[in-house]
Amino acid sequence: MPHSYGTRARTRHMFAKKFRQHGPVKLSQYLMSVKVGDYVDIFANPSIHKGMPHKFYHGRTGIVFNVTKTAVGVRVNKYVNGRILEKRIHVKIEHVRKSKCQKEFLERVKYNDKMKAEAKKTGVIVPLKRTPKMPKEGYYLPATGDGGVITTIQPLPFSDLI
Repeated sequence: MPHSYGTRARTRHMFAKKFRQHGPVKLSQYLMSVKVGDYVDIFANPSIHKGMPHKFYHGRTGIVFNVTKTAVGVRVNKYVNGRILEKRIHVKIEHVRKSKCQKEFLERVKYNDKMKAEAKKTGVIVPLKRTPKMPKEGYYLPATGDGGVITTIQPLPFSDLI
């Protein structure tokens, strides 16, 4: 068979719905609020062919630069011939999810602001930088057995049964 190079070539699993996930698009997908500057994940919905992104952008994360009534414009980085280009694509809202890539960062910002305000009140310097997880402290295991007596077990000598 001849090799195919179409826009949907080699997307057998990529553009297939997961098990028990078939059916129409949920209404919450259409009512999702997206603003300029939000991080979104491009995840093509195979049941909606209009406004579907190219297979390269499936699973990529980008920043919204434009919002229309049915679609969003997303800036996505693409690696081409040793350099990274910023591509601007418009994708229908069905093919976009809110990204959770900044979730931990935003939580840390809120926590740091709270700690700064608390430090300002008390006058104590609080370290706000992330620190690597340190190795666990060493400890001795408590002696087990009868009254703390350690039993040594010796292997039995090999005996051939034949």
